[in-house]
Amino acid sequence: MARRYYEEAPPPTSNRASQARMIVALLALGFLSILGYRYYQKNWSGYTVIPKELQINYKDAEFDINIDEEDALAILSNPQRYRREFNQLVYDVNMSILTHVANRMGLSSDIKGKVKDEYEKHHPYLKNLYYNDFIAMQDSTSSLYQTWYDNAQTNAVTILREVASKYTCFLVNQVITTLVETTGKGSIYARGKNVDTPCGVAMTEALQPMLKRMEERAAIDDFSRSKGLMQEKVEKTIAELATIEVRDKKGMTKQMQTKVWGFSVSSTDLEVSAISILKAGFKLDQYFDISLNAKSGTVVITLPQPTILSHEVYPKIDKLDIGWLREVKSVDLNRSFNVLRAEFRRDAIEESDVYTKAKNQAVDLMNTIFGPVVSSLNKRYKIKVRFRENEPAFEEEMPEVRAPEAEEEAADIR
Repeated sequence: MARRYYEEAPPPTSNRASQARMIVALLALGFLSILGYRYYQKNWSGYTVIPKELQINYKDAEFDINIDEEDALAILSNPQRYRREFNQLVYDVNMSILTHVANRMGLSSDIKGKVKDEYEKHHPYLKNLYYNDFIAMQDSTSSLYQTWYDNAQTNAVTILREVASKYTCFLVNQVITTLVETTGKGSIYARGKNVDTPCGVAMTEALQPMLKRMEERAAIDDFSRSKGLMQEKVEKTIAELATIEVRDKKGMTKQMQTKVWGFSVSSTDLEVSAISILKAGFKLDQYFDISLNAKSGTVVITLPQPTILSHEVYPKIDKLDIGWLREVKSVDLNRSFNVLRAEFRRDAIEESDVYTKAKNQAVDLMNTIFGPVVSSLNKRYKIKVRFRENEPAFEEEMPEVRAPEAEEEAADIR
């Protein structure tokens, strides 16, 4: 009987292996495609043939500002007294920033020469915006308290930082996009060293370093002035008319943490409360005038603008829980007291609107005091109370000393 031999089919292992290799290759190709697409999107999105005149070649440049820091701090401490110098300070700061941006962008000499003329188109309204915002944020009646808490000139620099940060990018973009040719969408193609937007260059390389130097100088001046405050007893004659009093109570909880490698290892809890008695009214020794207009039958009484005449704050420590790696320094307590004092004043001025109430009360008071006298002169005479336009507040304001801190702090005012 014949034998039949059957040849066994080869195992499917080789086919499976080849299929697996193909799948791995496809996955790898897909992964590389995704990486390439992302790289393309990040570095070459919108790439096109760029005309040479639209290309900006960034260069290294040192920021140079020719401003006397001592004079600048004195101006910022009392911008109402030094209004003209304040306007010039705004001009010098903005021109220095624009010049630095132009140098960093490697602009031609012709374009750099036009920067000054272009900025002078914006300066007339910018100086008013800077001044009005600065005055609105500054409490010019608290210079004595700010000096006592090592905080006067540092506070002025802090306000300048907020105001300048509000307008610097707008100004730089307006001037640069006017002088530099851009695409239809307003884009600028840039290459070179440390490429950044014109706004980024102005903020990080010009404005922030300048303000940091001013803060360091302000901290030194604040400390010196605080130590020299009230070396002798001062007595002077005053004539004040207080028309409104505000009493308030506030508290603040503050947590100070010490961290090692990003982990909190110790914390200190501080609770401070205080009561405040604030009086607003008029300094009659600065200005007070009574005039009679016989034709109109009017007696005009002119008073100065209202101001805060006195502010008494009585702080009290309600809780002091000191962590094992954290000691409480006098600067921590002083800063807390000053924060509460500033918050009391802000509430009185902004929330309670003490200045408007002081004016209304002054009108009633003038009619009460002078009404009978005027009527005795002539019954048809009427009293009209006016308030003098804003005059410089001859009190110097300074800024806030910020001691270096290795720990994080959080505060909550209630």
